[in-house]
Amino acid sequence: MNQPPDQNPYEQSERERRQNEMRELESLRLRQERDRLQAAKRNQVFQWIRNTIILLVGSLEILLVLRLFLRLTRANPENFFARFIFRLSDPFFAPFSTLFVRPADADNLRVLGLNLVFAMIMYALLGTLAIALLNYFQGRNPYGR
Repeated sequence: MNQPPDQNPYEQSERERRQNEMRELESLRLRQERDRLQAAKRNQVFQWIRNTIILLVGSLEILLVLRLFLRLTRANPENFFARFIFRLSDPFFAPFSTLFVRPADADNLRVLGLNLVFAMIMYALLGTLAIALLNYFQGRNPYGR
């Protein structure tokens, strides 16, 4: 053995063992940090999608509330603003426009209001369902925060 006289061979192996443990520990820390970073990026994407759903559904709800308000107050449909709101909301209101209409109804305004309220409820439920599905795919428990 060509070791200096003041060094013990067992001491050398103990030092190597500690260095190996330190390297393994550092490797573990780096893997954990990489996993945390990936999870944070994934959560950021899910949060962006969640915020986009909330923004879109909220904007649609505001648009339908404006339409309902204009209909209930019997706003002039020839007015630029009223015409803009009606045209913008028509594609979203169309699936519900004849839901509660009966040919014998003389007061179509009341039925139109009911159709709009029903449309608003349905879009709110669809938005809530979309967020619940997003939470499910993300693996979040909405009740255990």
